[in-house]
Amino acid sequence: MAKGIKDRVIEQFTRNAKGYVGSNSFSGGKDLEAAAELLKPTADDLLLDVGTGGGQTALFFSPMVRSVVASDLTMPMLKKAQEYIGDETDADNIVFRVADAEDLPFPSGSFTIVTCRIAPHHFPDVPKALSEFYRVLRRKTSRIAIIDTLLPDDPEIADFYQMMEVMRDPTHIRAYTTQQWTQMVEEAGFEVQKTAVFPKTHDFQAWARRAGMDNVGIGRLNDLLVHAPDKIQDYFKIEIFAGEVESYTDKKLLVYATRVDNKN
Repeated sequence: MAKGIKDRVIEQFTRNAKGYVGSNSFSGGKDLEAAAELLKPTADDLLLDVGTGGGQTALFFSPMVRSVVASDLTMPMLKKAQEYIGDETDADNIVFRVADAEDLPFPSGSFTIVTCRIAPHHFPDVPKALSEFYRVLRRKTSRIAIIDTLLPDDPEIADFYQMMEVMRDPTHIRAYTTQQWTQMVEEAGFEVQKTAVFPKTHDFQAWARRAGMDNVGIGRLNDLLVHAPDKIQDYFKIEIFAGEVESYTDKKLLVYATRVDNKN
């Protein structure tokens, strides 16, 4: 079953790679700045960016570390990211590798930092991926920063969010609450040092089209948000003009954790 899901992920992001590479939606941001402040990367660090997508996180950290491996499940996405970074930037310490987050093709202890941003909601087995993050990190001074959309605690809002995301992108599996993330990360052998939440406002049309939606699909998704209950509209700060959604705001969760050496 997981293989089928991953095949659909590859197909989805192969088809829409161009929309993610070079996208300003993923470049910079307070979440990345906070991650850098917590990780405190140095010129001695070896960083692995899992689910790199358009390579924005890898590019952001590249000037701060010795080297970056930008990994992703989708080869065409990696090729587009490599072309963009090679042509549009002067970064010279990033290499690109096809990799399944749940079965990383790297020896144990290969890295000192693992980052993973706006990707885990596509993973069939997040605990397995976290176990792999733990394995490829060195025993001492290793740390992770994970950033993904925060699942609301309110069940009604959470259900609406899940439905909205699957309508936009059928390869979305699920998001998690802060409590769920903390539990999964600690069960993988890490110690959570800090969590932080950041609002993220999305231009509705750009957000929908980046996932490859056609006009019919966008219209249905627009109607879903326009007719959402008041508390859902308030939570997502949905901005509507003349019956058309202009923007909405969700929340991104940053989890910063360090590797515990005495994992059983």
